[in-house]
Amino acid sequence: MSGPTPAAPYREVVVATSNPGKLLEFRAILGDLPLALRALEAFPEVLLPEEGDDYEKNAVAKARAAAEGSGRAAIGDDSGLEVAALGGGPGPFSARFGGPGLDDAGRVAALLDAIEASGRPDRSARFVCVCALALPGGAVFTARGECAGRILAEPRGRGGFGYDPVFEVEGERRAMAELPPARKHAISHRGRALAALAPQLRAHVLGEG
Repeated sequence: MSGPTPAAPYREVVVATSNPGKLLEFRAILGDLPLALRALEAFPEVLLPEEGDDYEKNAVAKARAAAEGSGRAAIGDDSGLEVAALGGGPGPFSARFGGPGLDDAGRVAALLDAIEASGRPDRSARFVCVCALALPGGAVFTARGECAGRILAEPRGRGGFGYDPVFEVEGERRAMAELPPARKHAISHRGRALAALAPQLRAHVLGEG
């Protein structure tokens, strides 16, 4: 009588980010895949490039740097908040908005001040994320996800990170920071991008299909 089918071995994948909140989200969103998502700090030899003004180029550059430096498959992402009142800004510069040295709360405050100063009533916004999978051999695959909503007048909720407390998700009537993690991961820009990238992970990292 044959025994149970052995579990699939976990495959290491480097996540090209130094943001601990983002790493936790990657692990939660991809938790149903047999992947061991390694933090970038485990590979001090990897130096990520400076970010520019294009989501896809930034994501690909980070993933390639991590794959080449670690000798493993790597995922890089770039995301941003696009606000109508700011002409689509801060966009790819969201993580650097307001100047150097600000924490998440400081950037949220700078964003609300900028919207107020704009004098524009349209507070509609969207989160955008592009994820890139880079293989040591040079192949790269990308996927994009978006989440629509609007900017609140003040922060709400204690979950998430970044601009989550002031982003009310369309159709939810709750800030992203107020959503249960499972709901957030199902509808967020990063959740949607990683869901779209999952078939490439299955095919090229896990060898399925």
